[in-house]
Amino acid sequence: MGRRRPPALGQHFLHDPAIAERIVDALSPEGRSVLEIGPGKGILTRLLADRAERLTAVEIDRRLAEDLRHDPHLANVSIIEGDILSRPLHQWQDPRPDGQFLLIGNLPYQITSPLLFACLDNREFIDRAVLMMQREVAARLSAREGSRTYGAISVLAALFASTEIALTVGKGAFKPPPRVESAVVRLTMLERPLGGVGEPGGLSHERVKKVVKAAFSQRRKMLRNSLKGGLARLDPEEIAEGAAAAGIDLDRRAETLSPEEFIELARALPDPDGV
Repeated sequence: MGRRRPPALGQHFLHDPAIAERIVDALSPEGRSVLEIGPGKGILTRLLADRAERLTAVEIDRRLAEDLRHDPHLANVSIIEGDILSRPLHQWQDPRPDGQFLLIGNLPYQITSPLLFACLDNREFIDRAVLMMQREVAARLSAREGSRTYGAISVLAALFASTEIALTVGKGAFKPPPRVESAVVRLTMLERPLGGVGEPGGLSHERVKKVVKAAFSQRRKMLRNSLKGGLARLDPEEIAEGAAAAGIDLDRRAETLSPEEFIELARALPDPDGV
């Protein structure tokens, strides 16, 4: 007997109505404009259509998008066929006076990271996001310093949002079942970025990102070694002086630093690339 072919585009469709209700409850879409990523067969879309003020759903699969357009229950939903990453998230929405919307979606595992960064890049337009992803990624995203799962994505998300795992989802909630467990993460955007990062006159987001990624590039090594390798344009003495000014011991490892400490370190270090 031959191997069963995987679903088109690697899709695993949620089919558990109780889980779908809990996901939509976590978003609280009442009276809001909502953007849904990858509606698939529409289990979340139908619930959202009844509760949101306005709903736009972006589906990359032409057949699925066409099926949703012919669903009489979704007559008031804007179904768009397209690649969600092909433009900034806020450009999928019709203009609104306040420009704000909520984001929801069952993220394809292979593009989870770029979608997460797209969400953070559009933070001025997004109040809240409820996203289903691989459980491992959810754990990293919501981790705090000192945790084994704490990493660069944990720090970079904490600059702009508070994150929490709203619920975990077993393999049996999908057809066909995926190989991994899933979790739903709720991101609530901060009114003001941590430390004013990315604000006019504040520390550049890109500068913080370079320092964070350098620090975690060799996570088992002490900061003095990981920063030396990851910020090759800086002299070791410059790194030492900057760390001292920020009150950071270079014998520590990256996973012990809080997001606030990373901000202070990035502020104190010389700019590695003129960012």
